[in-house]
Amino acid sequence: MDRVFSLTPTVEHYGCMVDLLGRAGLLDEAHQMIRNMPMEANAIVWGALLGACRIHRDTQLAELVMKQLIELEPWNSGNYVLLSNIYSTNLKWDEAAKIRLSMNEKGIQKPPGCSWIEVDGIVHEFLVGDKYHPLSEKIYAKLDELTKKMKVAGYIPTTDNVLFDIEEEEKEHFLGCHSEKLAIAFGLISTPPTTVIRVVKNLRVCGDCHMAIKLISNITGREITVRDNNRFHCFSEGSCSCNDYW
Repeated sequence: MDRVFSLTPTVEHYGCMVDLLGRAGLLDEAHQMIRNMPMEANAIVWGALLGACRIHRDTQLAELVMKQLIELEPWNSGNYVLLSNIYSTNLKWDEAAKIRLSMNEKGIQKPPGCSWIEVDGIVHEFLVGDKYHPLSEKIYAKLDELTKKMKVAGYIPTTDNVLFDIEEEEKEHFLGCHSEKLAIAFGLISTPPTTVIRVVKNLRVCGDCHMAIKLISNITGREITVRDNNRFHCFSEGSCSCNDYW
């Protein structure tokens, strides 16, 4: 880059390369690139590698990355939650519980998952398991209908990231009422069939919701856009613009 284009790479360029290597599953190469950077890597660069560790389930490297992120962003609950989810995915329940305990000891709290959708100029807010909306009964009925159709299409709830080692049926119930699913169900029953559904969420969308929304977009023929705290996800005809990497 310096030799051909006479441009000196910045931390943003290195961050992009770490992200690309991580997407390709080349985690060791991505880590080596960070170590060889001529400047100190920031939280964005380390965060890109931690996200790759989540996708490729590398708990050992994730622990090393987490130490760096704690030094840079000791207040960021998202990093702790992501490492906890990596442990849960690998069925390391004790380690996942220790991360949550560490958060409590340090006074770090994960904000509750919350999603918003605007219909007819009115913003509707949903929390996980929310039953306070006036149309709550119809919303949950719509979710039940969608879940049955999704299972016929091959949907299996992704329960790996549910923290505690509890019964699968209980995990599925917990996942089924995430705030973005409630917001989408409300959008489906409250807007014309051709309307694009747009939802905003304050946290990173979980793997189960991501898979479910892809299927919902295919089943209903709706385009669904979800803006989480990491990126835009544009769901259409059973696929997402992020190509399942976020």
